[in-house]
Amino acid sequence: MLIQNPILTGFNPDPSICRAREDYFIAVSTFEWFPGVGIYHSKDLKNWRLASRPLNRLSQLNMMGNPDSGGIWAPALSYSDNKFWLIYTDVKVVEGQWKDSHNYLVTCDTIDGEWSEPIHLNSSGFDPSLFHDEDGKKYLVNMLWDHRVGHHNFYGIVMQEYNPELKRLTGKKEIIFKGTDIKLTEAPHLYKINGYYYLLTAEGGTKYDHQATIARSKNLWGPYEVHPGNPLITSFPYPRNPLQKAGHASIVHTHTDEWFLVHLTGRPLPQEGQALLDPRGYCPLGRETAIQRLDWENDWPYVVGGNQPSLEIEGPNLKENPFENDYEEKDDFDSNSLNKHFQSLRIPLGEDVVSLNDNPGHLRLYGRESLSSKFTQAHIARRWQHFNFTAETKVSFNPVTFQQAAGLVNYYNTQNWTALQITWDEDKGRILELTICDNFIFTQPLEEKIAIPTDVNDVYLRVDVDTATYRYSYSFDGDRWTAIPQKLHSYKLSDDYINGGGFFTGAFVGMQCQDTSGQKLHADFDYFIYKEKA
Repeated sequence: MLIQNPILTGFNPDPSICRAREDYFIAVSTFEWFPGVGIYHSKDLKNWRLASRPLNRLSQLNMMGNPDSGGIWAPALSYSDNKFWLIYTDVKVVEGQWKDSHNYLVTCDTIDGEWSEPIHLNSSGFDPSLFHDEDGKKYLVNMLWDHRVGHHNFYGIVMQEYNPELKRLTGKKEIIFKGTDIKLTEAPHLYKINGYYYLLTAEGGTKYDHQATIARSKNLWGPYEVHPGNPLITSFPYPRNPLQKAGHASIVHTHTDEWFLVHLTGRPLPQEGQALLDPRGYCPLGRETAIQRLDWENDWPYVVGGNQPSLEIEGPNLKENPFENDYEEKDDFDSNSLNKHFQSLRIPLGEDVVSLNDNPGHLRLYGRESLSSKFTQAHIARRWQHFNFTAETKVSFNPVTFQQAAGLVNYYNTQNWTALQITWDEDKGRILELTICDNFIFTQPLEEKIAIPTDVNDVYLRVDVDTATYRYSYSFDGDRWTAIPQKLHSYKLSDDYINGGGFFTGAFVGMQCQDTSGQKLHADFDYFIYKEKA
């Protein structure tokens, strides 16, 4: 069985893999998107389905006002004592000298069940992970943030014991690893294998110089000896590898006695025709998840084929076990709950903002704040997962002021998005308007406002993404389509473009309704299509 990389396409970064008997699960970061954390399930390490979004209550996660690329960083999933343990960070500040990051623990007997109320562990740094030792003791590791002027922010990996009966950290706190000269040491995971404790970390930052570093010790508290062939995996010396940014990794031992590494990766767009600032390009699909096979030599793990990622690997000695497509190409909104692939920003949206019941067979959005808001957006979206796809919707919306707008949105964050929306104009009444927000510079490039005929109620909106560019279209009858003249650049919805980098999500496409007049006018979306192009 051959496995093609990446295994989780689109914005699915910071993978943490665990095995529960003969089932495999990967938890990934979701940042400001709600519900928090995505957990994928597989029987064979090749075929994956989105099984759970565990942080789905405000009591577990309230990101109201969180900054762009704040929120859930690098969750860590483990299975011990017949239950799942999930450690996660809610990052409240991302700029300046501080990273205000609160670390929590939730548990559940089943991956798709009701997860517990969170236990606050510490707020000393991000990327926490829980290690279950063979003697039954549990330890939390995380990177320690140093805000002092003149100090390197990444102080090292700190460890402290966790007492599950007291539900808190206890005993001494010690730095067990200061990292290598690569610096930016983060994302710690501990393993006990063949008498050694192995500490797997990420270093070099999460851009093109990213890598995974591994060290070992006979003593849990160290000192830790770095792998003689470090890094374990990286793309940095290999600029032509189609899988870039390799790092932030996690190890799994299969029930077939094989070893694999899942890791973060990014796939740059082809560079032709782009005025690129970075020679390795831009990744609008965000940071994705790939998998590599591991071999062992002298009690050290090595990536098969060398320390760079492979596009195709030999899978485990298992029969392939595919799932049915867990996201239908067309969602008619006939269910009483949203598909798991849809998310909102920062907070759960109640029936007063998003409803599948007020107009059955439709997604009704009651207008709230603008696409630049970090508080309450009536905005439901899903990841870009392919370089070439079509997304389409049909919307009914009757604005009476220019402060009301609803339509189709391609979104990276509050400062970077485009939208084709139904709105209102003093001269023409209902119109279609294209709005572009490019690093917080706003343009509305249509020379002529597109008037919507008075006898038309529903407007069809579509976007066609063709690798490096995308283009909006509209129809008043669902058959005859008119393309908006402007071709838009995909790379402008990437980590690498936005303010020179430093953001961590990926492009989304979805439906939004805003009403800054405060009247909360609603829009009804009849369906949503997301379809990969051949």
